[in-house]
Amino acid sequence: MAQAQGTAHWDENHSRGFLDNGRYFVPERERQIGIIADLIPQPAPGNLLVELCPGEGLLSRALLERFPDCHVLALDGSAQMLEQTRATCRDQAGRLTTAAFELAQRDWRRFAEPPHAVVSSLAIHHLDGRQKQELFADLAAALKPGGVLVVADIVRPPTASGLDIAARQWDEAVRTRALAIDGDLAAFAEFNRLGWN
Repeated sequence: MAQAQGTAHWDENHSRGFLDNGRYFVPERERQIGIIADLIPQPAPGNLLVELCPGEGLLSRALLERFPDCHVLALDGSAQMLEQTRATCRDQAGRLTTAAFELAQRDWRRFAEPPHAVVSSLAIHHLDGRQKQELFADLAAALKPGGVLVVADIVRPPTASGLDIAARQWDEAVRTRALAIDGDLAAFAEFNRLGWN
């Protein structure tokens, strides 16, 4: 995942932590991936789909499986994340391209061909307001006519009470996933130790 300037730097230790714990820390992850894929209109054969900061590559794999006549470009600032994405998508390796980038930079937003879709899950929140506006404008200009930008991300609630509700819900979601996956709360303890919420 690429980190925006002016925020805590995302490094390969963060990537390793996410690769180890993402299955716990992302509530309803499988449903989120399905919804993102559902929101992409059926592309023409050969169209380009772009994922920003693919992490483990689960969404890239879902796109490759859902749209077998298209190819995916997965962009990330982490070598570990790109390596894991390639491993996750190895069955469709011929239709996957990976490349390093910095999310906040603008040079990568010019594509060799206009994308049919650009998708992102839990990455754009690392940008500040101005950077988000630039990103959205640049991607809108880059998309094919009828193309879509689909973003699933977190937002900071505007009030303290909203923030408290969101934090409690995230804690409960991680607790529930830890118990469902492992039968104990070790992953929830790690979530708290790492300060994800």
